[in-house]
Parts: sequence; C-alpha cells; structure tokens
Amino acid sequence: MSATKLLIVESPSKAKTIKKYLGSSYYVKASVGHIKDLPANRMGIKIDQNFEPIYATVKGKTELLKELKKLAKEVDTIYIGTDPDREGEAIAYHLYNSLEKVNKNIYRVLFNEITKKSVKTAISNATTIDMQKVNAQQTRRILDRIVGYKLSPLLWKKIGKGLSAGRVQSVATKIIVDREDEISKFQSVEYWNIKAHFKKDDINFIGTLFQIDDKKVDSKNFRIEDKSAADTILKALSKKYIVSKIEEKQRKQEPLPPFTTSKLQQEANTKFGFSAKKTMLIAQKLYEGVDVVGYGTTGLITYMRTDSVRISDDAMKSLREYIESNYTLQALSLSERVYKSKKNIQDAHEAIRPTNIELSPDTIQNALSDDELKLYRLIWGRFLTTQMKEAVFNKTVIDIKNGVYLFRASGEVVVEKGYLEYEAKSKTEVITLPPLKEKESLKAEKVESEQKFTQPPARYTEASLIKKLEDEGIGRPSTYATVVSTILDRDYVVKEDGKFKPSEIGVVVTKQLESYFNSIINIDFTSKLENELDQIEAGEVDYLKTLQNFYDSFSISLESAEKEMPKTKLLNQETDIKCDKCGSIMMLKQVKKQRFLACSSYPDCKNIKNFKQDSEGKITIIEKEIIYSETPCPACGKRMVITKGPYGNYLKCEDYPDCKTVQPITLNINCPKDGCDGKIVERRSKKGRLFYSCSNYPKCDFISWYKPVNEECPKCKSNYLVEKYYKKTDSVKIVCPQKDCGFLKSDS
Repeated sequence: MSATKLLIVESPSKAKTIKKYLGSSYYVKASVGHIKDLPANRMGIKIDQNFEPIYATVKGKTELLKELKKLAKEVDTIYIGTDPDREGEAIAYHLYNSLEKVNKNIYRVLFNEITKKSVKTAISNATTIDMQKVNAQQTRRILDRIVGYKLSPLLWKKIGKGLSAGRVQSVATKIIVDREDEISKFQSVEYWNIKAHFKKDDINFIGTLFQIDDKKVDSKNFRIEDKSAADTILKALSKKYIVSKIEEKQRKQEPLPPFTTSKLQQEANTKFGFSAKKTMLIAQKLYEGVDVVGYGTTGLITYMRTDSVRISDDAMKSLREYIESNYTLQALSLSERVYKSKKNIQDAHEAIRPTNIELSPDTIQNALSDDELKLYRLIWGRFLTTQMKEAVFNKTVIDIKNGVYLFRASGEVVVEKGYLEYEAKSKTEVITLPPLKEKESLKAEKVESEQKFTQPPARYTEASLIKKLEDEGIGRPSTYATVVSTILDRDYVVKEDGKFKPSEIGVVVTKQLESYFNSIINIDFTSKLENELDQIEAGEVDYLKTLQNFYDSFSISLESAEKEMPKTKLLNQETDIKCDKCGSIMMLKQVKKQRFLACSSYPDCKNIKNFKQDSEGKITIIEKEIIYSETPCPACGKRMVITKGPYGNYLKCEDYPDCKTVQPITLNINCPKDGCDGKIVERRSKKGRLFYSCSNYPKCDFISWYKPVNEECPKCKSNYLVEKYYKKTDSVKIVCPQKDCGFLKSDS
C-alpha cells in the first residue's frame, strides 16, 4: 500500500523517529530548517512598500522542494510538523505557500514531545498556520536584516572591513563592555573583619564583629578601615563576653521549578562547562529521539525552547504516582506543587521535562553518550524533585556582647532533608552551634583581625550573561545560544578562564554604536521590542506599525552617523614596529576575523607576523618557534622543519619555497597491510579529528582512528595492536583492533 499522507518536519532525526510511529501510510520528510529565506547577497526588503520581504529558495534546497511537490501531488493530506515556536511557524508558512498550488489539504501539527502517543494526538488535533506567530517572526527577521545591512557597511567604512552589527548581538556586547568599564573604574577599598573564636561542649564556633555602638559594620557604610583601627578594637575588647540574644527560627526550602531554556543553559554551563550552543544540540537530540531497549526510538524530553515552568496535568499525575511507588511515603509533597511562570512570557509549551518519568537516567544510560546522560540526568532529576517535600532547616542566630561591641554567630542544621535527599550531588552545609542561654558568659579562645579588600563586579560567564539577557528581557529562549556564539565568532569578546572580556574591536564598535544609535542599541529598547513581538503574536499590535516606528527612528540615526561618525585607524594603523625583512613600518591589519601585522611595503614585501596586545594597547610580536627534524631534506640535504598544517603536522624543507620538498611525519611504525612498504603517519580530518594512515596513501588505503602499535596480537595474530583511550577509567590500554578478538594487553 502506498502512502496517502505526507508529514514534513525539520530534522532528519525527528523524521526517522516519527516514521516508526506512523507506519507505511505516511511519507515523513525533513525540510532541514528553512526552505525559503531572505536572499543571502542583498537586503531583500522593500522598505518603501510596507517592508515587503523578498523570499528566495535557500541554497541547496531546490531538489528537496521538487521532491516535496512531487509527493504533495501523490498524497491526500499534508501535515507540517515543524518546531512549535515562531521560527518553526515561519518554516511551516513557507512550506504551505510552496505546496498549496498542488494540494490544498494542508494542516499544521504541533509536537511538544516526540512519543508515539503525543505524535498521534497532535495529528488528530491538526490546525492551521498561525499567521500572528508568523508575523512576529517575520518582524524580527526584517528588523534584524535592516539593522545588519545598514549598520555593517557603515562599520566597514568607519572602522574596518568584516565587522557587523546586530540588534541583539550589539546589546549583548555592550553589556560585557559596560561591565569591563565598571571593573576598570572600580577602586578597591581596604577593610578589616574581626572574629572571636569560642568553644563550648567541644563545639567550636566563630562570632564575627557585627555592630559597634549600634552601627552595623560592613565594607561599604561603616567599616574598619585599616590595621590601626582593627588593633584599637582588639585592645578595647575585654575578656567578658555575654550572650545577649538567641533567635531561633525554622526555614523551609522548596525545590526549584523544572527547567526553562535559559535555566537549563545556565545550569549546564555552571555544572558541566557546556556552552549554550552545546547544551541546545544535546537537548535537541534528546527531544528528537533515542533508541531505548524495550521502547524503541523515543523522544526523552519535551520541547527544549520554552520560557514556561508549567507542568501538564498528565505529567503531574505520572510524576506523583512514580514518587509514591519508588520512594518512601514521606518523599512526596502533600499537595501538587504548581510553579508560576514569569510575567510576559509566551507560555506556549510546558517546562523542559522527561516525556516518561519511568525512564530514569540509570535505566537508559547505555542508550546515551556521556554528555547526553549528564544533561538528561539534570533534566530528569530537576523534574523529579518538583513534587517532593520541601527541606526544613533550623536556623539559630546568637548575639554576643562585649561592651559596645556585638559579635554574631549563625548556625543552621537540617531538620528534614526532603527533596535534598534525592537531589543529585546536593550539598547541605551544616553549621552547628552549642546549646546556649541568654546572659551566659563565654570565653574567647582567640580574637583575630583579617584584612580584606572590596572586589570589583565579576566578569560575565556564559551562565551569568544568559541570566542577564533573560532578566532584562533581551532575546527569547531560542536566541540565547546564537547570540553568545555570534559575539564570540565575531571576536567582539573573548573568553578568559571561562569569563567574557571585550576585545579591542568589541570596545571600539560598541562605543561608536552607543554614540550614534543609543536609542536602538540599548537594553530598554531591545526589551521593549521583545514585548512588542509578543504583542504581535497575541494579535494586539500591528506588525507594520512596529516596523515603521523602528525605521523612522533608525533612519535618522543612520543619516547622522554617516555624516558625523569619525573614522578610526584601529584596523589599519601604523605601529612602531619595523619589518625585520625590509625595514618598513608594520601595519595592523585584519582579514575576516584574523588580526595580524603586515609590512606597509606590501606587495613588494609580504612579511606578516602574529602578535599579542595588552590592555594598554602595547603590541608584542609572537615569534614562531622553529622545530627541526633530525631527518635531512632528501632533495638538497638541508634541515627539515616541523610545520603545522590544516590536516596535521608535516616536514618542510627550511629552504622552502626555493626547495619545495615536503614529507609526512611518520611514527616509525610499518604499515600493517600485507605487501605495503609504507610507514604510519599522523593526520587530521577536515573536522580536526586525529587519525592514522599509510604514507603511501592513496595507493594504500589503511586507516585507523586509534594509534597503531607495532606488535603482533598473541591471540588472533593480527600484525598490529592499537592504543585505545577509555574515558570512564581515564586510561589508555593496548588492544587488538579486530572486533571479534577482544585481546587486551593487560590481560596477557
């Protein structure tokens, strides 16, 4: 029986999963993202004709579109199941427009999770294209295209080629630049802490000086300024310490809500060091489907682009039943815990949660890679604890008087661990205080002063930057990873020890944009525009009005900047460094993202140098370390230089280019293929992965992803072994490469 229905999704992986659920009556095809978009080589917006976009078929999608049209003629019904967000709605809209001429029976389906039940439910509840959602996405796309195509040429003219600007990326860069300004202007202030060490009933505890004459001691308003002031206090303290007040209260701590996109990105970055981009790629895989023994291919989590913490009724019921069946009766919260989402969110989808709580991380760990398991465990564990009892703490605060000086000691103990009992790697700090009574006398075993300095605000990590973007209402869940990747790829910011620091180019571009486009490149405008996009989606605002209001203001700023923005010599400036080949001045240049020093006498002198630049702008040349091989050049007898290439290291004659001899670097291991006299060489693939092949390639096609060892396997007589790294034990073992052998050298 031939298929009578066509379902189009975005991802080939998702298509593969869903095909297994729907059977032979469906064609399931993937659009692989957009099939139509604004043209790549021009703006593609008719500004004077109500901002009409000009869409073109995406490069490489012509044949796919032909195939979809052919299938559309054959089937009775077409379903479009692209992602359930604005971007997915726009893709669905373009698919609809491309196919409606050959088949009018086209419906929109929304998959919030990829399981057999949810897929069939979505198809039975098929709907139409949401044009308000399309208009919201199209408005964002047009705005970003106008900003990019108008501002980027301005930056090329005024600062340097290859630069770009964007409505959101420029604000994200500005946030990092502003923080760096705060750090550079920060003046550290000295202050001193005074601590008294007490002991009772074999329990040691510390009281910190909290008040002097009823004035609270802190680092900002009333501080102990220097060692002299600290010493004066130490001398003034008597040996008599009296407990003046004991305050005990109970504190309850509820489990955190299930993950939204931004919170998942933040937590994965903090716990595992994952970039937002990596987190979303892994989450996409978990959403689209994984082969699980006993379940087949199934999506493990709900849709991963959401700003809602809502949990569906069915998921809530399943979770509470699971906790009741698998944990103690005391683990389950007395009633359903319902979390409230922030205001002004789209709330189109649930929070990120497991599609089936029964699939615990431990039961399916063999179906997942290490990184997939980490992220799934994070999502599963967070969802699990949402319906567990809160943790209960007893907090005690003790005030200890010594004349006009008041010391304070705080302690906290866990009364009921609640959800913390089941939270992966939860750390509950316990600070125990001894039983004390008011007016009780204490003796200080030691009183000491400690010098401190106020610290500047911390640079943003990827997690804290995403939190800032979220808190300020800049961008949406689907944009955070792209924004962070863009400003890194553009070299506007760099990462140092996991923290963002603006580059010199990033600072210059930001300051120029801030001077002439402050009404647009700022947090308030970007946040307000995000709200307007939400209102367009809700049908409350006309998208053309939003576009016109934006363009009226933007065009005035653009005209002013064209006339008044000064040119900077940042990317074409002379340095005080002379060319070591011809003596001319070296110039600071940039090609695409690569900055380097080039001789000003180019093209007569083609000398270039890599360099580094400190925070004060001082340039230092980075000289390449030349490493010579012991092997002489077979053509001229001179030394061979070990040279780094795009596909691994190789040997090049030191007299190059006069002598053009190049050779691969061998491992002095004979090629294991019978009859081959070649040697094993180390190479790198186009994606940078290390592998080993024969020096006689392509005549000999030997290849190995593991480093060969020139030893015969004593078990199966393979003429070589390999070094294999085992991540779980962080060790390298020598094994046989033949799959059916299983020889491990340590076993011999």
